[in-house]
Amino acid sequence: MPTVPTQRSLRGSQPARSRPRIANSTEHQAALAARLTARDRWLLRMLHEHRVLTSQQITDLAFPSGRAARRRLLELFQWSVLDRFQPFTTHGAAPMHYVLAPAGAGVLAAEDGLDVKDLGYRRDRAFGIAYSLHLAHTIGINQWFTSLISHARHDPTTAVTAWWSETRVAAHFGDLVRPDAYGRWQADDRDIEFFLEYDTGTEALAVVTRKLHGYARLAEATGITTPLLIWLPTTRREAGARRALTRARADLDHPHRLPIATATADHDDATPADPIWLPLEATGAGARRALHQLPDARHRQNRPTPPPAAPQTTTAPTSPALALPPPHPRPPAPGIDTDTTPDRHRHGR
Repeated sequence: MPTVPTQRSLRGSQPARSRPRIANSTEHQAALAARLTARDRWLLRMLHEHRVLTSQQITDLAFPSGRAARRRLLELFQWSVLDRFQPFTTHGAAPMHYVLAPAGAGVLAAEDGLDVKDLGYRRDRAFGIAYSLHLAHTIGINQWFTSLISHARHDPTTAVTAWWSETRVAAHFGDLVRPDAYGRWQADDRDIEFFLEYDTGTEALAVVTRKLHGYARLAEATGITTPLLIWLPTTRREAGARRALTRARADLDHPHRLPIATATADHDDATPADPIWLPLEATGAGARRALHQLPDARHRQNRPTPPPAAPQTTTAPTSPALALPPPHPRPPAPGIDTDTTPDRHRHGR
């Protein structure tokens, strides 16, 4: 179950032990071509997209064991492909947190035929997440998705087929909505797409409910009904949120165009894929559903005919509809060193 970290428990960054690192240079960039595997390059894109991942999250995403992950992450750090920091915590020890380093950004820029500045990378901004007041929120969102992807790694009948970061979603829909993430989940031959609002309990519930009008305008503008999932820290917080959301949705012109479901981090040993989601109109513990069982309203809308396939991009698309998935969230299989990540993706479905 993805827990909800608190910013109070992550206070700054304690210095890591000094280790020798290779300086980023043209010669080093050339040497990396023979050192980096497909999984390494996939990880660089994930870090560029989602800003920061912990060592455990990276293990869950792409490695067969924590030992294998730590060994490879140390090499990537020593090659200046990744940077890392360890937040100071009031109790215990925080895991190592990884962000993109200059050599890694150079690899991504070269693969895309860009200069590093055109990639939008700056080391001070990448490392600035270590001191950001949003670190706990960002780690919580990423934990939510990595637990879902980890579930899919052990169940070949399921898959996370899209995971957009907050930045990508804002570039795509920022004039109407700014959710914490957008995702798409496949299970039992069903495909559900959703927006995620990840609540840590620090904001007033009115901040969440005010967003419903933006989601309603988006559904009207695109003709696409996309479920809104709201993740809350406790069942008590969920109860209050559901009352406020019910009142706010009733004020919409077309409430049925905005399916809403809530869930909490209180369910032990569960993942977001499990039957922990309670649709807003439902009541009682028995009404909770698995993620793939939530209303899939997109089949009740007339979707536009998808255009022909186009090469994969790493920048946010500009279309007003939910058409372009981001880089595929599944890494190459552990142990595979050839580039098996998809290099094309579909417009539409």
